[in-house]
Amino acid sequence: MPEPGASPLPQTPSARSPLARAERFVWLNARVLEQRLFAHHFLAASADLAETALDAYRTADGGYGHALEPDLRGPVGQPAHAVYALRVLDALGRCGGRRVEQLCRHLTSVSTADGALPAVLPAQRGYPAAPSAPIADAPTGELLTTGPVTGLLHRNDVWHAWLFRATDFCWHALESLRTPHPYEVRAAVTFLDSVPDRARAQAAADRLGRLVRDQHLAVLSPDRPEHSPAADGHAPAEHHFPHDFAPSPHSLARAWFTDAEMARSLDLLAADQRPDGGWPTRRPPWTPSAALEARSMATIEALRTLRSYGRPLA
Repeated sequence: MPEPGASPLPQTPSARSPLARAERFVWLNARVLEQRLFAHHFLAASADLAETALDAYRTADGGYGHALEPDLRGPVGQPAHAVYALRVLDALGRCGGRRVEQLCRHLTSVSTADGALPAVLPAQRGYPAAPSAPIADAPTGELLTTGPVTGLLHRNDVWHAWLFRATDFCWHALESLRTPHPYEVRAAVTFLDSVPDRARAQAAADRLGRLVRDQHLAVLSPDRPEHSPAADGHAPAEHHFPHDFAPSPHSLARAWFTDAEMARSLDLLAADQRPDGGWPTRRPPWTPSAALEARSMATIEALRTLRSYGRPLA
């Protein structure tokens, strides 16, 4: 039976369906937050329960910590945690109000001199972190974190003084890109999909899409991944595909790929579901708990992407 306050859950789909297999994986392995998110997105449960679960990761200064982003362990607030928190709130339709106002004050307090967010704050030192998250004493602002945060706030019509300089930073960083990293591209897409200046966003997206194709940042032929070598600092199998850049058909990045290229990408995503029901992550595991948490996040993301393109799940 659903717990008090939960919406009645619909009848469980076929046990052989992708959704049912993913559901079993989530109940077996996911954190409470991802269990709540799965129930909200796919089983009609109330958003209140997921929102409450997210609150457990808040820090006293209005940020988010406690390994909300699994690659950064420990209690300290970090921009990467804020990115994931805003993605959750956006998906729940709860990205506003006092909580987001407090978060913006926190972002102001941890921003660099140019108004941007670092990838990792020095406060992470002393707590476990993935090898891919180096800690610097004087970190610089990064599109990787500033882009998604700024884009998600714009998407939800949040206005705060922090946004003005952060938006300017994103435009400058984006329009200066020459050899972008795939994760920078994904961050930039979140920004471009929601920033108010739509004409400028379209022009920037067109340019960025040409860079993605010219520099082979997306695997367009899954049977020949060697034509798109992994980016610097990536594991050999850490490739990116069209659906990674355009997780929704409404994204500006969707225009970067032909219908056939996107269909192949979605076929690959659907086929990537593992026998245990979850989807893998492409980043190398560095600790078992973080790897399992990241897989639960990846599973929900994969299901939402497939559903957004009309692929059957049940």
